[in-house]
Amino acid sequence: MAAVSEELSNFIREALQQGLGRPEIEKVLLEAGWMKEEVAHGLGKYADVDFPIPVPKPKPYLSAMEAFLYLLLFAALYMSAYNLGSLLFNIIALLLPDPALTDRGDMEAWIERGIRWDISMLLIAFPLYLYMSYLISRSYRRDPLGRASKIRKWLTYVTLFIVSGFIVGDLAVLIFNLLGGEMTLRFFLKFLVVGIIAGTIFGYYLWDLRKEEKEQ
Repeated sequence: MAAVSEELSNFIREALQQGLGRPEIEKVLLEAGWMKEEVAHGLGKYADVDFPIPVPKPKPYLSAMEAFLYLLLFAALYMSAYNLGSLLFNIIALLLPDPALTDRGDMEAWIERGIRWDISMLLIAFPLYLYMSYLISRSYRRDPLGRASKIRKWLTYVTLFIVSGFIVGDLAVLIFNLLGGEMTLRFFLKFLVVGIIAGTIFGYYLWDLRKEEKEQ
């Protein structure tokens, strides 16, 4: 969401005080060169009600509880995604062992320990993510203003940035191996694991942001 400068906010407040209509204010600001998102955000700071003076909308604020909920939610998401990927990698390694390995007995024992650990983490992290999502969704129903939480937006964009890096890296490794003629079924399955997990997270949170923008 575009930030609103004090100059723009003051102009909008004074224009509303003069009794000018919102379409008229928006039109003149766009003609003056302000971005559409800035104008919409600035107008959105005041309630569209019939009153002699502009009525400001309540501002979202960051509470310690809110920060705790979102940090725990995204930490559970990262742990779930990492351990799901690790679990699938280990299963692929178990079913399609690397023929270059000489001591497969020790390697299989190591992989089986890894699978137990991944399953253990998933059984804790993913239900925690679902539960935190439920708590936050319930808070939205009680207070729709919570969707404007700054920490939620920051963590969402950080998550989009991280998974974008994974998607780009995954595609780069795929092209690198294709050019080198080193494509194997084991590699292709690992490529799909990373792509599907990162793509799902990216698609979901991008959809959530777009949905929020349409509702504003």
